[in-house]
Formats: sequence, C-alpha cells, structure tokens
Amino acid sequence: MRRRWLPFAYLFLLLLVGAAFIDLPYYVMKPGDAHPLKPMIEVEGGDKDDGTLMMTTIRMGEANYISYLIASIRDEEEIRPVEEVRSPHESNEEYNVRQEYLMDNSQQDAITVAFDAADKPYTFHYQGIYVLNVFPNMPADGKLVAGDRITAIDGKRFESSKQFIDYVQSRKAGEKITVSFVREGKEREKAIQLKSFANNAGKPGLGISLADHKELVSRPEVKLKADAIGGPSAGLMFSLEIYNQLVEEDIAKGRKVAGTGTIDAEGNVGRIGGIAQKVVAAHKAGAEVFLAPADEISPEMRKKLPGIQSNYEEAVEAAKALRTEMKVVPVHTFKEALDYLLSE
Repeated sequence: MRRRWLPFAYLFLLLLVGAAFIDLPYYVMKPGDAHPLKPMIEVEGGDKDDGTLMMTTIRMGEANYISYLIASIRDEEEIRPVEEVRSPHESNEEYNVRQEYLMDNSQQDAITVAFDAADKPYTFHYQGIYVLNVFPNMPADGKLVAGDRITAIDGKRFESSKQFIDYVQSRKAGEKITVSFVREGKEREKAIQLKSFANNAGKPGLGISLADHKELVSRPEVKLKADAIGGPSAGLMFSLEIYNQLVEEDIAKGRKVAGTGTIDAEGNVGRIGGIAQKVVAAHKAGAEVFLAPADEISPEMRKKLPGIQSNYEEAVEAAKALRTEMKVVPVHTFKEALDYLLSE
C-alpha cells in the first residue's frame, strides 16, 4: 500500500520544490531589523552619546508560489505587484543598481542637511554621469550597463547631466560618438551610434536613464558603512545621527529612537514604502519613539489609489495593531524631527 502512494509523494515533493523556484510577478515585503546607527556612521572626532538612533529596514524579494501563499495569510507581510516596485523594462540587476545609487545619494543629502544644521563646511566634486538603466534594443544596449559611470563623450568632460544631454542632442541621428566610462574600477571606451527617439521630439540619444554622480567632501570627514542596504529611506535617520555626532548634546536623550523617511538637500522628509513592516521592526527592537514621514496625499494619488494612507497614518495603524507603547511621531522636515527630540 505504501509503495502505491510513493510515486504521488515524489510528485508532490517535486512540485513543492518547483514552486519554490518559479517567480511570480509580485514582491513580498517582510519586517526587517532596526539597526543602531552609531556602528554604521563615524564622524571624525564626533561624539558618541548614550541615546540610540536606529534606521529600520524591510526584507523584500520576488515572490514564488510558496512565499506568496505564506504572505497572504500573515498580517506582518505584504504583497506588491512588480510594477509598483520596478520601473518598466527594469531588470533585477538594474533595480539593485538604482537602489544602490539612491542609497548613496541619500547619504550625501543626509550629510548636507546635518552639516548645514551644524554650520560645518563641505564641497562637491563632480564625477560624471551614472547610468541607471539601459533600455532594450536601444543604441547603448549591449555596450553600457547599469552602474557604469560616463566620464566623457568624444573626449569632452561635463559638469552636469544637462551639459551631457545638450551635447548628445547637438549631434545627428546615425552619427557615432565615443563614450568614455568606468566599470568596476577600469576605464573603458565604446563607439555608439546615436538614434532619434519619437517620444523625445525626434532628438538623438543613447537609450539610457541617468543621474549626476557627485562626491561629497566634508570637514570633519564622515564614513558610512551601509553597503548591504539599498534605497533612500534611511535618509532622515542618517541625517539625525550625523548631526548628533557633530554636536555635544545627545539629541536622543538616552532613548531608543527609530524612524524612516527620505531626505533631500533642503531637509524635507519624504514618503517611503513598507512603513508598516518598519514599525514592526522598531517595536521588536524596543524603540520608544518612531519618526514617520507626514507626507501629503495629492488628489491625483487618491484618485489613482483609493484608500491610500499617508506614511504616518499607516504607521499609527500598524502600531495600534501591535499594541505597542512606542510613540509614533509625524515629521515633515529634519528640523521638525530635531525640534521634537530636543523638546521632549
């Protein structure tokens, strides 16, 4: 009798193993961790206070049949369609490169904000054009890859992406240009034939999405060790930790303070994804305060996504579900977050 069922058991096991390797067009978000920032950030000669400022993370990966099923029955996990996570035509590798760039840019903005608040000097050195995406069947396809840093075109160096774009668009479709770039630390050159694009008024281009790549130099020097974490959502907490090391007072006042939110160079705090999962991570780490972006939902967003909540509203709801004593605080700017911490 047992032998009769044995082939079915093997078939079930084979299907189970196969289900774990078949990706679905979804991502699964899970609570990550709350990481103390003192070990990650070192400001030369900076103070290390008793209070703890923590960044929060999520764990996210492509869904398969098994992870999708588990996430659908767990309150702490969330399923997102792939188009809400990756841009159209963006590969997994390009998505990871974009996340690395956003993290690097977020760190530079965090230093800018903290140094401005502490009245400390810094400068920028332009490094070239950072390639974020290479579109399929376009001139750069097979010649450039996401993560390349373009340093010159036809031997000409530029001081901004606008100068780069203006030069490329001054040439004619069908002409070849020589692109100098750095990949994995090595300088390279490729000849690429320009092509006109109907969705860009017929102007010639390479078929890439790009961003300026700048290096920030500060005094005192700031070293950040967050290589394994991508995306811009730690910007607010980075800026607070850097500022905390630049000044004498302990802005956390001995507390465990967690939070999330992007930061721009002007100190504005922006919306992020996965905030409910980050509230869970902060709660599990024993945080007493959680700083959440108080983003405004536009009428266009409400029309497109009925029922959408602000980050702060979603964080409050998640905290209530956990029955945590952790206080969720809405913040619009770095200054607002800092003022709250210093006043409480």
